[in-house]
Amino acid sequence: MENEPVTDRSAGSATERVYNFSPGPAVLPLEVLERARDEMLSLPGVGISVLEISHRSPAFDSILEETLQGLRQLLAIGDDYEVLLMQGGASLQFSMVPMNLLRGRQAAANYIITGTWGQTGAKEARREGKVHVAWDGGATGYDRLPDAKEIGLSDSPEYVHVTSNETIQGVQWKHDPDGGGAPVVCDCSSDFMSRPIAVQKYGLIYACAQKNAGIAGVTVVIIRKDLLERSRDDLPTMLDYRTYAKNGSRPNTPPVFAVYVLGLVCQWLRDSVGGLAAMNRHNAAKAKLLYDVLDAAGGFYAGHARPECRSDMNVTFRLPDETLEKAFIKGATERRLVDLKGHRSVGGIRASIYNAMPVSGVESLRDYMLEFQRNQRG
Repeated sequence: MENEPVTDRSAGSATERVYNFSPGPAVLPLEVLERARDEMLSLPGVGISVLEISHRSPAFDSILEETLQGLRQLLAIGDDYEVLLMQGGASLQFSMVPMNLLRGRQAAANYIITGTWGQTGAKEARREGKVHVAWDGGATGYDRLPDAKEIGLSDSPEYVHVTSNETIQGVQWKHDPDGGGAPVVCDCSSDFMSRPIAVQKYGLIYACAQKNAGIAGVTVVIIRKDLLERSRDDLPTMLDYRTYAKNGSRPNTPPVFAVYVLGLVCQWLRDSVGGLAAMNRHNAAKAKLLYDVLDAAGGFYAGHARPECRSDMNVTFRLPDETLEKAFIKGATERRLVDLKGHRSVGGIRASIYNAMPVSGVESLRDYMLEFQRNQRG
């Protein structure tokens, strides 16, 4: 799983890869990048690039089927769920979920808001029907998740929406939320494929690919088949989940290359990593390297999320002042540790350590954090 700096011999130059801590599009497995590079000009047995093949060709038939089967195998998805490959990212799903599951219905959709993306999803849902906020962590800056007793669901919700991992605030659910009998809808974008998930506990799961599962352009929607019956005939064709289910995710030209990369990542997770349980252990160990520094920093580094709610994907923290934060980012960049600036809405530092970030990259950041603190304290 190591993604160490490499020499690109095929290009005749020594191009060293930096450690990319971007929140997305994010670092990809080196093994996947190399295979995509090797097959770029001509897919084996096809004779043309994956960028050129028809979405109706036998070659793409195979790519699509292998990708869908890879997702089903890794996530243990049962036959009572459809797996749809769509476009528009999670941002489009903020609208599509209520359009398909809430429009024209009497009860409210319930939103458990644990950060910026849950807040955005609830805003879009209000365009389609009633929304009840079952819990909102804004009072403490979204630094924690609710206890079960704090969640106040309305009567017979149409669905209960959660965000499994908030990239901006760095909080992550460590257990499956309870919808009180209503379908649970989960925006799983930033920890999708990073750990096992009990799909059967959810009515709908959606995730953009560019964090852990591939590149921007494809969005995975896993929906329980009975929920497809909620979609109304007054929906625009391309905003109706049934359209994608009936047409095998090909009602129009899909993002062929993005689907191809998603399939390669599924193969990497299965064959090189050993599955999602192994990936989860690996990610937790990486995160611990950084959280141990925060816990021992004596206040020099202040983590945003409370310890019991910390994300394994996005480690967020502040330094004593903005001047030091700017100096920290400048020094990190000089050490080839890039894209560590926190989101503009909260500032600070954010280290996104998704699946493909190697241990060596996290160790380099840890060592730099320790060095920077020592130098400031003299």
